[in-house]
Amino acid sequence: MFNCEGCFCYDILPIFGSGSEHLVKKTTLGFYLLGYCIIFIYGLLYCSAVEPQSGLPSPSPRDPLLSPDSHMDVQGYKWVRWRVWLCRLFAVLSLGLLPIVFHWRPRLAVLARCSSCPLALADILLIRDSFGQQHVVEVLTEEMEEGSSEVLGTLEDTEWRDTVQLYKEEKTLLRYYLFEGLRYVWLDRKGAFCRVSVLNEDWTCMDLYGFQKGLSHLEQSLRRRVYGPNLIDVPVKPYIRLLFEEVLNPFYVFQVFSIVLWMIDKYYYYSSCIFIISLLSISISLYEIRKQSVTLRNMARLVTNVTVRRNMGEEECVSSVELVPGDCIIIPQEGMLLPCDAAVLAGECLVNESMLTGESVPVLKTPLPAGEGRYSSETERRHTLFCGTQLIQAKGGRPGGGGAVAVVTSTGFFTAKGNLVSSILYPQPTNFRFYQDSVKFLFILAFVALIGTIYSFVVLLRSNVTWMELVMRSLDVVTIAVPPALPAAITTGTIYAQRRLKSQGVFCISPPRINICGKISLFCFDKTGTLTEEGLDVSGVVEGGPTGFSVLVPDPRHLLPGPMLSGLACCHTVTLLQGEPLGDPLELKMLESTGWTLWEPEGDGRVLDAEFGGHKVLAVMRPPTAGRTSTSESVAIVQRFPFSSALQRMSVVTVGRGGRSALAFIKGSPEMVASLCREDTVPAQFSSKLRNFSSEGLRVLALGYKPLDEKTDLKTIEREAVEKDMQFLGFLMMKNLVKPQSAKVINILRQAQLRSVMVTGDNILTAVNVAKSCGMVGSDEKVIFVNATPHTAQSMPSLRFSLGDGGTQNSIEVITQGLYQGGFGYHLAINGKSFAALCDHFPEYLPKVLMRATVFARMAPDQKTQLVKELQKLNYRVGMCGDGANDCGALRAADVGVSLSEAEASVASPFTSKTGNISCVPLLIREGRCSLVTSFSLFRYMALYSLIQFSAVLILYTVKTDLGDLQFLFCDIVLVTLLAIVMGRGGPSTELHHCRPPASLLALPVLGSLFIHTCTNILGQLAALFITTSQDWYVPLNSTLSGAANLPNMEDTSVFALSGFQYIMMAVVVTKGYPHKKPLYHNVIFLCLLLILFALMTWLVLYPTPIIAKYLQLYEISDMDYKLLLVALAALNFLICFVVEVLIDMGILNCLRLMRQKRSSKKQYKRLNVILSDCPTWPPLNQTLSPAEHTVIGFS
Repeated sequence: MFNCEGCFCYDILPIFGSGSEHLVKKTTLGFYLLGYCIIFIYGLLYCSAVEPQSGLPSPSPRDPLLSPDSHMDVQGYKWVRWRVWLCRLFAVLSLGLLPIVFHWRPRLAVLARCSSCPLALADILLIRDSFGQQHVVEVLTEEMEEGSSEVLGTLEDTEWRDTVQLYKEEKTLLRYYLFEGLRYVWLDRKGAFCRVSVLNEDWTCMDLYGFQKGLSHLEQSLRRRVYGPNLIDVPVKPYIRLLFEEVLNPFYVFQVFSIVLWMIDKYYYYSSCIFIISLLSISISLYEIRKQSVTLRNMARLVTNVTVRRNMGEEECVSSVELVPGDCIIIPQEGMLLPCDAAVLAGECLVNESMLTGESVPVLKTPLPAGEGRYSSETERRHTLFCGTQLIQAKGGRPGGGGAVAVVTSTGFFTAKGNLVSSILYPQPTNFRFYQDSVKFLFILAFVALIGTIYSFVVLLRSNVTWMELVMRSLDVVTIAVPPALPAAITTGTIYAQRRLKSQGVFCISPPRINICGKISLFCFDKTGTLTEEGLDVSGVVEGGPTGFSVLVPDPRHLLPGPMLSGLACCHTVTLLQGEPLGDPLELKMLESTGWTLWEPEGDGRVLDAEFGGHKVLAVMRPPTAGRTSTSESVAIVQRFPFSSALQRMSVVTVGRGGRSALAFIKGSPEMVASLCREDTVPAQFSSKLRNFSSEGLRVLALGYKPLDEKTDLKTIEREAVEKDMQFLGFLMMKNLVKPQSAKVINILRQAQLRSVMVTGDNILTAVNVAKSCGMVGSDEKVIFVNATPHTAQSMPSLRFSLGDGGTQNSIEVITQGLYQGGFGYHLAINGKSFAALCDHFPEYLPKVLMRATVFARMAPDQKTQLVKELQKLNYRVGMCGDGANDCGALRAADVGVSLSEAEASVASPFTSKTGNISCVPLLIREGRCSLVTSFSLFRYMALYSLIQFSAVLILYTVKTDLGDLQFLFCDIVLVTLLAIVMGRGGPSTELHHCRPPASLLALPVLGSLFIHTCTNILGQLAALFITTSQDWYVPLNSTLSGAANLPNMEDTSVFALSGFQYIMMAVVVTKGYPHKKPLYHNVIFLCLLLILFALMTWLVLYPTPIIAKYLQLYEISDMDYKLLLVALAALNFLICFVVEVLIDMGILNCLRLMRQKRSSKKQYKRLNVILSDCPTWPPLNQTLSPAEHTVIGFS
């Protein structure tokens, strides 16, 4: 399990999305100034979004679950010697400026030094990934050993020869590059660099068994050259390189420029303070970056000793770093921490996969079935051991009965653990409007700074100042207009939200997604273990056959000896650990209900093998010694085919004593089991009986069996041969109670107008019953079942909507009852097969079904992921809550994924909750809304602070003066920084409101309020200046001096006093409370600080002591009436701004929108909802539709 508390993404916040992992220090010193770094970095990135030259596609290094269709554009470049020397010359002539620019923009360095060329000849590659981000990588070469071509050429995969024979006439070279931890090798026949994993992606299960004899030393050495070391190596840069990169950061380059400018302008105190803060910030930054890099590397890096089998039959102990795909490894009986992905070939392994899935229940891994089908770790999960998982025990695969044998399938970053570590190091960029608008808004402020620079230049030029002072004053305006702490300040709300979530048992490894929680519009929930209790109780058993079903038997112990009882006792993957049964909770309950006892072989198991006819015994099931079942005999399990979510079933093969009575048992979803049974054995009442049980909310499983021929080789029998022509046995019903918190949470979400959707692998009727129990489907709402069938040899694709609860009502009667009125008068329910057919054959209906569907049943894990992505295409912000086992893909694909796990943090999803129920969902949404509102408030505050100081400086420039050194320091540090830090401490509202907070900073209310407040503040400063100049005792400035040399003076003192009040007032005005945050008075520290700072400013205006006035360069004015007038003016300024803000919150600016034509929403789901609400004939009930007979409801 990853303990992500110390890693990059846990306590350190990315600023503008998960794709930018720049660190923000949570210290006062670093907090204020580190924002410069982000401003300029992202400004450069935003400005230089130039379309690159198209190149040859290469497979993407991203997680295929998140972006299966993604690709990279790769362009090749070759060094041009004269260009390289010319760049070196210009680097000297520019005094090092050109290398700095190249450091900021590596693409420019490539274009300046290299020329475009074919990829086969490239020295440098310019890569544009699927998210539009550009990267520069160097092509590496490695000389292969003599004879490598011949050895590798003997392998079936001819791609190896393409890899190593590019320059065969000279020497054997391997050309490759490393990108985000993954190795890409040059394949001449493909004409592209491809992931090295492509060399083994076509391996079949039979191919893997071919590696059971082991690789030779030469083969292993050559493969290690090609695949690279088996390491998940997180780069840890040395302090010197970190210092170099930090100092050359655009922020610090700008900072050095600013400090030099201030020192020349004699702002010694201010520039010295900024220099010290910058120095401390760099030191803290270097320490934190390296510390967290080391922490993550220690968690990701796994080096251990592994026993490997060689082709000569010997076994040797090697370092796990040397493992390559194809190596045959020996797993000890006591288990181990696995350093690679491997397929089990012999024996069984009990594995704890909580690090990957968050699921704490150990999983039994069985040998891979030998076949010609292509091996895939996803489809063969129950036969695959994943890197980083803990093997608890291994048995049955070695002489003596201990240990297991497996073959390595993936190494390094190509493993499951490597994939997850990569998702932490190189996360998918967060496409969130707030972060995008943040960058755009900085350019608005930069434009304001340009206007101010021009104005100050003109004003100062007319004042006959020196050219040096003219340039310095004009440039100084730039450092004021764009607030350096802006990006850092807006993350404080996220920091506080993350801490509050952690204190309530919700852990986050992707902090930018906290703000995204505030915009969630739809939440998907898994059923079992999420909405319902994890533990199940057996409700009863009904046996079935050609003549029908028997009566319900509440206790399986009362069943007569026979196949049904044996099937319940044997068809499972329960195993023993230190004498205690361990396995899936459902199977544990099922086994417990029979009263049978599980025994496992001891030692080499030869005694048990002999007792059961010489078959390799995996486990023995023994009946109770007393009671009606005493006539039953012990049964040995000799073959297991574990449960698969995709197959919806599992099966076992058993034998009696002496090897007699070989039977195959199958257990799984009723529909799947029935499809694998002979039709003559399935009762005619199958569907009605299943519907009755499922409608009661019971989880229903079906069982089947068949006798096996005595000549059948039970050791090599394949799953397909076992799971066909079965005889139907009956149903097992399990009670799956809804958690008491589920209905309450669903009701909260419903009242907040947030859609709730159930996505489960269970039966559709059971899912509908649970949906009604927890309130997803109201008691007065109808359920319409969507049944879509794919194209077959006998029939065309079809789509049908039928009403639940009998489905006999005709469409006209339903319409007259108002089914289609009021938006959600009905809910659609669809199963996985129909969902697949709908996607393939009726894509025009898919958006409409998604808009109204509430229950998705019998969904495979990949279908859950597909559903999340389809909902996102409708512009929903999708949340997903599951137990982390079969929901990993959906949890990671969703905008907000919440895994219910006892672990503190799991890489299975961005959020992990220890509560074990969905009560964390409203909490997460409330915290997200609070964080988003806080970020808005802080953004507006920092922008207003900048504009207040900007206007004050320009006003003072006009009258030939300026703010003093310590005046700047007092405003920036004492007033603004302290207020910005504590402003975000306010917690979320206790209720979830039906409206969501806005996410756009460029919306009319935001820009309108900033404009009005800025104008009001400027008028307030001008009023203070004019009031001062109109006094009888006013003394004009010395016209022969300018700037700080004119201090102290009356003009500066009046403008400084009012602007100081404005910094405090704006903090109150922009701080929002209801409906998403608690009122301001709940933030006690912020409230106390406001009062203290207001008292401090009032004291500075009314009764400044001579020593304070001297240091702050304030003019001593004795007129108390004038001072009170300044305080009153500040109060009037506050009152006007506060009233304006209240009116804007009430929607006063919306009247401007009435002047333009009403536009439809940009979100597709909102537009489609309007169309469906106005369409009384959809869905067409009890009509069979085909792809050629549809009426499309479209929208533009």
